[in-house]
Amino acid sequence: MSLRDFGLLVLVCLVWACNNIVSKIVVAHWGVPPLFYATVRFALVAAATLPWLWPAPRPAWRIVVVGLLMGAGSFALLFMGFRTASPSAAAVVAQLSVPFTTALSMLMLGEKVRWRRGLGMVLTLAGAVIVMWSPHGLALSPGLWLIAGSALTGSLGAVMMKQIEGVKPLQFQAWVGAASVGPVAALSLLTEPRGLEAAVAAGWPFVAAVGFSALVVSVLAHTAYYGLIQRHEANLIAPLTLMTPLLTIGLGVLVTHDPFDIRMGIGAILALAGVLIIALRKNQVMPLLLLTRNRFQ
Repeated sequence: MSLRDFGLLVLVCLVWACNNIVSKIVVAHWGVPPLFYATVRFALVAAATLPWLWPAPRPAWRIVVVGLLMGAGSFALLFMGFRTASPSAAAVVAQLSVPFTTALSMLMLGEKVRWRRGLGMVLTLAGAVIVMWSPHGLALSPGLWLIAGSALTGSLGAVMMKQIEGVKPLQFQAWVGAASVGPVAALSLLTEPRGLEAAVAAGWPFVAAVGFSALVVSVLAHTAYYGLIQRHEANLIAPLTLMTPLLTIGLGVLVTHDPFDIRMGIGAILALAGVLIIALRKNQVMPLLLLTRNRFQ
């Protein structure tokens, strides 16, 4: 990998990590309801990628379901989780998507898991459990439950995406936005009656935040990342993307003052080591997961 491409990948991971911090600030500090935030974000993504929406991949119902899982399911749950979960803890728990995807690929795609990938799954799960653990036992905050749910729905969407051929990243983003904006908007109207009021109160910083999340993160960074995937093998790119949770943890400590103790450190090391082991093993679903793991990007 050239120094230019490595620098671009670092920049992409930094953008994704900043998005996690920005999303936390929007829903937790500014009080913008998470479903309203997700609705505006999906609307901007859908508008920006509208030219790539058609022709619809076949079968059309599958791309709609994938769009709902990766958008309305994964992103909406992620934003809801940020209300109470710190970005640092969320960054570790979100790594559950990798063993989730591996397990689902076994069930749905017939992949074989040998002992090394099995070890990686165990380490990732152990690391996430350590982060979730409290002195009173496995008492997750509602936010971390939602982050885990986000990882699961995103993983199911990624595996279903494997069964659709020829979908480019911008077309994928277009369908995520188009499929998700309606259902999430309806839920927001039903459960968040003061969403627009909170967004107006936040003012121009909210506009900048949602624009950054939709256009810079999903459209520009994702497209740049896809170019890197095309130029380099997935098994080279996958370990380097672990910079995203590491940067998220660092920014969380610095910007949102996340607590970070020995327990969090051990959990993060185990989880990221498990992800690294899985990423280094060649398999059918890893390149796909790299392209679609935007639930935490």
